[in-house]
Amino acid sequence: MCEMDGRDRIDLAGMRFYGYHGCLPEERQHGQYFYVDVTMFLPLAAAGQTDDLHQTVNYAEVFDLARAVVEGEPAKLIETVAERIADGILARFARVGEVRVTVHKPSAPLGGTFRDAAVSIARKRPGEDS
Repeated sequence: MCEMDGRDRIDLAGMRFYGYHGCLPEERQHGQYFYVDVTMFLPLAAAGQTDDLHQTVNYAEVFDLARAVVEGEPAKLIETVAERIADGILARFARVGEVRVTVHKPSAPLGGTFRDAAVSIARKRPGEDS
C-alpha cells in the first residue's frame, strides 16, 4: 500500500492469477500463482458527487487488464510483468495520472525460507506533477 498523502486513489490488492513467468525452464513449464496490487491516482470528486462510473475507473476492467498480462505472454522477470500492467493502465485509462504496481511471486525458486518476493514500480503519465 502507498503512504497516506491526501491524494485520491483506487487500490486493488491481492489479485491472484496463474502465469508462467520466470528465468528457469520449470517456471515456464509448470507456472505458479502471482499476486498483483495496483494503486491508481486520479481525481475522484466528480465520481463521488455524480455517482457516475464514467467519472472514475471501472475496477473490473483493471482486473481484466492485470489478468491478461499475468496470464499472457511469459516474461523472465516480474519487473517486466509490472511494467506491462502499468503501461496498460496508463494507456487505457486517461483519468489515471499515476499508477503503482506490485507483483508478488511467493513461490519464487529461492534456496531458503521466505514469505514473499515482490517488485513495486511507480509510473506517471508524462507531464504529471506530484
